[in-house]
Amino acid sequence: MKVLVTGGAGYIGSHTVLALLAAGHDAVIVDSYVNSSPKVVRRLEKLAGRSISAIELDVTDYALTDQMFQVVKPDAVIHFAGLKAVGESVAQPLRYYRNNLDSALSIVSAMQNHDVNKLVFSSSATVYGEKAPVPYREADETVLEATNPYGQTKVIIERILKDTAIANPGWRVANLRYFNPVGAHPSGDIGEDPQGIPNNLMPYIAQVAVGRRDRLTVHGNDYPTADGTGERDYLHVMDLADAHVAALEHLADQAESCRAYNLGTGTPTSVLQLLAAFERAAARPLPHQIGPRRAGDLASNYADPTRAATELGWRASRSIDEMCADTWRWQSRNPQGYN
Repeated sequence: MKVLVTGGAGYIGSHTVLALLAAGHDAVIVDSYVNSSPKVVRRLEKLAGRSISAIELDVTDYALTDQMFQVVKPDAVIHFAGLKAVGESVAQPLRYYRNNLDSALSIVSAMQNHDVNKLVFSSSATVYGEKAPVPYREADETVLEATNPYGQTKVIIERILKDTAIANPGWRVANLRYFNPVGAHPSGDIGEDPQGIPNNLMPYIAQVAVGRRDRLTVHGNDYPTADGTGERDYLHVMDLADAHVAALEHLADQAESCRAYNLGTGTPTSVLQLLAAFERAAARPLPHQIGPRRAGDLASNYADPTRAATELGWRASRSIDEMCADTWRWQSRNPQGYN
């Protein structure tokens, strides 16, 4: 298939482009480079050993997006493009609702106009609200009530896609609910390069290890967990990329017009466990301190990935040590990211 990958120069998008090419598909990147770098495309071409089509475009522009579809003529779309920082979404909710909803509506409108009916959507485990029992399962739609504007945009877009798929016979949509993507391509050539102070734990630890941050603050060590620190379900980005290919290739056989899939390992890892694994990768202790809990943080959340295993034939296979080793290889070779 020719697959249009919106946000294809971003962290997860770039790894997915490589996975698509390795599986024999053609990938066309469209990216505004607001949260990514055009340098990524050149690195992808080096890794893939071939040229890759890349279009600089903000897909919130309905007219230009429609024109782009007319030129590219994709068979399917994987939609990553959007703003993604939880804390920033709380401070700038209108910006997040406008950007993320407009990008999705623009893409879906263009798909309708050009008879493209296969879509894989980059959703998030943040769609599960505070009342959702752990491990999170896709079947209970009553718990989809995110606790921040970023997560709410994912909830709303999932509902838009579900209604659109029901209204358009022949449409097939997979909503992929990621847990905590980490790691990097084993080459060390592409990886996560957050702008400003990282919002997520792994890139923060990596920047401490490479000297860009003084120390890690562990937010709370009195949770009801094995070591008192918060637990999350960390997933290697290469496993996540493979899941997108599996979901894309399953769309033709997907019984429901719109289906959600949890993507995680099903095993929680604590902050201190992740820190210890990174210290093994970097071969030295990393400075850290214990601080107070952050408001809104949960003690533990992790996936029940049974549906993805049963229906997509996909399972996460890479370990926490592999996630940390690949992250460290990327960060140590690129201490300032793509700059």
